[in-house]
Amino acid sequence: MNFRKIALGACMAAASLAAVVATVPAMAQAQGKVQFFPSLTGRTGPVAPNATPFANGYADYMKLINVRGGINGVMTLVEECETAYATDRGVECYERLKGKHGGATVFQPLSTGITFALTEKVANDKVSLITSGYGRSDSADGGIFKWNFPLIGHYWVAGDVVLQHIAKQEGGWDKLRGKKIAVVYHDSPFGKELLPIVQERAAMHGFTLQLLPVPAPGVEQKAVWLQVRQQRPDFVVMQTWGVMTPTAIREAIAVGYPREKMFGTWWSGAEPDLKDIGAPAKGYSAVMMQHGAEPQSAVVKEILEKVHAKGQGTGPKEEVGQVLYMRGVVGAMLAVEGARAAQERFGKGKPVTPEQARWGYENLNLTQAKLDALGFKGVMRPVSTSCSDHMGSAYGRIHTWDGAKFTWSSDWLQADEQIIRPMVKSSAEKYAAEKKWTRRSAQDCQS
Repeated sequence: MNFRKIALGACMAAASLAAVVATVPAMAQAQGKVQFFPSLTGRTGPVAPNATPFANGYADYMKLINVRGGINGVMTLVEECETAYATDRGVECYERLKGKHGGATVFQPLSTGITFALTEKVANDKVSLITSGYGRSDSADGGIFKWNFPLIGHYWVAGDVVLQHIAKQEGGWDKLRGKKIAVVYHDSPFGKELLPIVQERAAMHGFTLQLLPVPAPGVEQKAVWLQVRQQRPDFVVMQTWGVMTPTAIREAIAVGYPREKMFGTWWSGAEPDLKDIGAPAKGYSAVMMQHGAEPQSAVVKEILEKVHAKGQGTGPKEEVGQVLYMRGVVGAMLAVEGARAAQERFGKGKPVTPEQARWGYENLNLTQAKLDALGFKGVMRPVSTSCSDHMGSAYGRIHTWDGAKFTWSSDWLQADEQIIRPMVKSSAEKYAAEKKWTRRSAQDCQS
């Protein structure tokens, strides 16, 4: 893979899309009847091939909401700020956007490093973070992390579901005793966040771990895969992102490690990771945070009909419905539905403040009927949050590359909350002790 070409192409794409704004009727904007959703993008840098479809899906769904009439008449407004997956730039974008257009409803950093940097800031500024599938796993404990929402999954869910799938394939957890699992991970907070759950499961079930950190951006991995070739682990789990993933798969092919024994987390298993490798990557699998590629879903068909067919699409039509595009769509839907829930309490048909929106994210109740009506039938399962649970769902599925596309290879799998919840609580309380935070009171949970 030519990283220079990827970066150059991403820069050109970012230049043409830097001012992406969801279409807002001029009258609504003039009257201030808009709900502002900032978008921290990664259209340049080492994650550009993966982060760009996310940003496009996010913008397109917000446009669809406006076509549908807004959030009870309140139009969505999206403004992008480019981070290039750099923490300092992410913080700059946050500071620039948090007070614009009546105040930011919610931020979705799409970066664990940026999430770590913003966690204390949002608590002071009273602005929410949605960190679906990334960020701090312990932020599922809303009793400590009032403003963080790892909706529908965090890294410990991903790791647990992957290991459950491997155990099921082998015939049960007892069959993993004495085996070796290598973990190839981005040497950053993002990569390291996976480790606690695999270490916990290793201690429980008697398998050993081979931990293999990869320095960012991950375009040089030969030494890592030589270790894999020498030690021949029974399985490899990958916590990679951007150009790191296809590099890893190519190196696995070069050393003859079977793709059927390789499993990615949900940032390591999308079309940009495998499309240029094609058939040699057949057998590689990854856990999905509920959705996968969903080209036949009702929401995708509606976006194509009401956004792209009208010349309002943000990116190429052919990516609509692909894995990371869908992740952007899901992220936008969660952002919108939290604001809609807040309207039900604070005033239907009126923009909600950032503090009011936080209440909406903490009181989400996306039933299957609601999701189906929004176009997500077969794509997602219900999501229900509370003061104590800022995640709301712990389900995933596995999909496998068939040489040209991903196909489902497992049923729904639920992460074991009896294992994960104590880990979340312990880690959250340790963080709170370090920062001198106190657990929220019952009264605060009603606010």
